[in-house]
Amino acid sequence: MRRSVEVVTTRGIFKTWWPLAASWILMALELPVMNIVITRLVHPEIHLAAYGSLVFPLALLIEAPIIMLLAASTALCSDWESYRKVRRFTHILSAVLTGIHALVAFTPIYGLIARDILSAPEEIIGPARIGMMITLPWTWAIAYRRFNQGVLIRFGHSLAVGLGTLVRLLADCGVLAIGYFVGTIQGTAVATAAIIAGVLFEALYVGLRVRPVLRNQLLKVSPNYEPFSYRSFLKFYIPLSLTSLIFLGARPIFTAGIGRMLDPLNSLAVLPVITSLTFLFRAGGIAYSEVVIATMGKTGAYPALRKFTLGLMGVMTAGILLIAATPLGAIWFGRITGLSPNLLSLARTGLWFALLLPGLGALQSWFQGIVMHHKRTNAITEAVILYLVVTVSILFAGVAWGQVRGIYVALFAMTVGEIVRTGWLAWRSRKARQALKIEAGLVS
Repeated sequence: MRRSVEVVTTRGIFKTWWPLAASWILMALELPVMNIVITRLVHPEIHLAAYGSLVFPLALLIEAPIIMLLAASTALCSDWESYRKVRRFTHILSAVLTGIHALVAFTPIYGLIARDILSAPEEIIGPARIGMMITLPWTWAIAYRRFNQGVLIRFGHSLAVGLGTLVRLLADCGVLAIGYFVGTIQGTAVATAAIIAGVLFEALYVGLRVRPVLRNQLLKVSPNYEPFSYRSFLKFYIPLSLTSLIFLGARPIFTAGIGRMLDPLNSLAVLPVITSLTFLFRAGGIAYSEVVIATMGKTGAYPALRKFTLGLMGVMTAGILLIAATPLGAIWFGRITGLSPNLLSLARTGLWFALLLPGLGALQSWFQGIVMHHKRTNAITEAVILYLVVTVSILFAGVAWGQVRGIYVALFAMTVGEIVRTGWLAWRSRKARQALKIEAGLVS
């Protein structure tokens, strides 16, 4: 009896996507919730800038090499040998990166970076150092969590990923509530303690949740078994890792550029508020990358995924436009986030420079998923290098001009950089897309 072939549909894509999107959206809520609490504690401008424009970018930069463990684990952990070797790589890399974090947080290297390289305002340097010390477990917890999340996604348990993020958000909110009601703890310390509690509880949940999957679903030898070698793994992973390192390396560069332009403290305070809102709308697009990787190659996948991509772009762009063009912007930035009138005006104007970011995120996930499906990860690195070149050039121009507030230059640089990055991914994926169209019977 012939087995029926399962055809990919937009409904099936949505079923795979929504738990991952929910996970990313819950994670994206983390920063706005922290901003809401920080603005209601003492010296909000200082601590918004310290956490959002110094601690968070530096912690992200240090963890950058492990960001792509989710994609690598999803793509490669098909059997016990592959799982075991990728797990070993995860722990070795995590130990090295945690050591680097300790050097930055606890030695004079921090002052060199914050004061001499980034030119951060003096008011935020001390609070940010405390935040860097508190976030020491950040990288290892996230590496462990992302590695095991990839296994869950590969074996059809994407809902567990969303539940893990809910656990993280609940832990965040618990610590933030304590900090808010105490009222005397610095906002940076409250925010960093909350984020560490969140990632540790989420890592614990994911570690427990993946055990039955390893026991019952992870095969000793997969049907399409290929001997695992670290050489081939690193050839696949290093371009992805460099992509994250270069992309997240741009975050401290934005801090350095804004610190040398007009109104640096207010601009640095508003930047994480705006980027956390755009990230909230980009979250669904970011989650889409793993869906494309897991689905591409199946019957009917290409046209269904392409249709889903266009719909996702439209919904996310319409959502952020609604915030920017209606009184919802004043409600979000003012009543909910709690910005002062001066910062509220900066945020509402600055948001217009970031309107394209959510839609571009979905389109990037589409192109990036295609090149990863064809294991052409160099294209992703090339695109991020172009992003870095473009954004740094615009920031340099803004510093040289010296007549525009840093927040506007930074957001404009982000948008132009993302347009160039997306265009390059589209160019480099064209042959793979053509092959997929032929395979799907869309062209002859």
